[in-house]
Amino acid sequence: MSLEKDLKKFIVTRLMRGKDSQVLTDDVSLFETGIIDSLGLLEMVSFLEERFKVRVEDEELIPENFETVSKLINFVESKIGIQAK
Repeated sequence: MSLEKDLKKFIVTRLMRGKDSQVLTDDVSLFETGIIDSLGLLEMVSFLEERFKVRVEDEELIPENFETVSKLINFVESKIGIQAK
């Protein structure tokens, strides 16, 4: 499964919990729409670390990295690239 599909599947099944998945586009704000809250952010970090074998540092827990699906993809890709070196 691709990074994007994995992320979207996790968001829909674990964070949206029955909400209309049509609102989940690559550029919709996950925070403003209420898809991710503080607990959801912790779940997301745990998922990213387990699924993609990356380490999310405290200073990386900023909206710029988690605001949208697109930003999440860029963040994870950068983390995977850093760890591959």
